[in-house]
Amino acid sequence: MRRTKEIFGTEFPVFLAPMAGVTDLPFRLLCKEQGCDAMVTEMVSAKALYYGNKNTAPLLETREEERPIGVQLFGSDPELMGQMAHKIEGKGFSFIDINMGCPVPKIVNNREGSALMKDPELAGKIVSSVVKHVALPVTVKFRKGFDKDHCNAVEFAQVLEENGACALTVHGRTREQYYNGEADWSIIKKVKESVSVPVIGNGDIFCGLDALRMKEETGCDGVMIGRGAKGNPWIFREVAAAVSGEKIPERPDEKEIIEMLLRHARLNVEYKGEYTGIREMRKHTAWYTVGMYGSSKIRDEVNQVSGYREFEQLIRGWRSEL
Repeated sequence: MRRTKEIFGTEFPVFLAPMAGVTDLPFRLLCKEQGCDAMVTEMVSAKALYYGNKNTAPLLETREEERPIGVQLFGSDPELMGQMAHKIEGKGFSFIDINMGCPVPKIVNNREGSALMKDPELAGKIVSSVVKHVALPVTVKFRKGFDKDHCNAVEFAQVLEENGACALTVHGRTREQYYNGEADWSIIKKVKESVSVPVIGNGDIFCGLDALRMKEETGCDGVMIGRGAKGNPWIFREVAAAVSGEKIPERPDEKEIIEMLLRHARLNVEYKGEYTGIREMRKHTAWYTVGMYGSSKIRDEVNQVSGYREFEQLIRGWRSEL
C-alpha cells in the first residue's frame, strides 16, 4: 500500500480542492506560499482534450513551485479517459485525479462526475483504464452518494481500490445536497475503515481547528479544502499549524488582506492579461472583502473597472476610508 508521503510528499497532506473558475494558476501559487501541501488543477474534460479545445490548455499549465500537483480529469468513456491521461501525464503532474463528485447538471447529465456513483461498475472500469495507461499514481474524488437513498460511498470506494486507485478523497455530501447542509464526516470515517489506501477528507473545513477535528474524528490521512480557501489562502498556514500541534497564526488584518488581494490581481494580469485578469478578480474581491466595512459598495464599484491601475486605485482608496 502506498502511503501519503509516497504519493503527495508528506505524511498528512493538506490539499487545495479543484474548483472550476477558482483554483487557477495564480490562486494556487498564493495557496502554496501559505502552506498548502498539494493541489489539483481545475477539472479538465477528457473529450475537450481529445478534440483539442483551446480553452483546455491554460488549465494544464503549472509551475515548478506548485508541486506536487495533480491534474483532475472527468469523463465517462474508460478508454478515452485512459488515452487522455496518458497524453498529459508528461506535463509535470505528480498524480492523475479522476472527478466522480461534480454535481453540476451538465456534467451529471453526461453520466460524468457524481453520476458515476450510480454506476460503480463503470467507475471501476474508468479507474482501471487510467491506471493501465499511465505510470503516475491515480486518485479519485467522490461523494457520500448520489442522493439520500443511495449513500454508497463505502462500496464505491472498495470498487475504486480494487481497480487500482491509490488514494481516495471523500466529500461528505451527496450530489443531491450540492454544497448545502452539513457535511457528514462519519462517511469519511467509514470509508477509511473499509479500504487500505489513503483517504482524504473533504467538506466544511473553514479553519485550522476544523481540520484537526476532522483528522481526529475520521482518522483520515489528509484533508482537502475548497470553499474555505476562497479569498482566504491563509487557511493553509492555520491548518498546517493545527494538525502539527503548533500555535495557530492569527488571522490576517485588513492591511494584509488588501495587499494579498492586490498581489492576486497582479498575478492574474500577468497570467491572463489585463482584460480577463481584472474581470476575474471581481469574484475574488467579493470573497477577500466579505465582512469588511463597506464591502458591498466596493463589490459594486469593482465591476466598473477594467485595468490594474484603476483596480489598485479603487482598492487603496477604499482602504484609506476604513
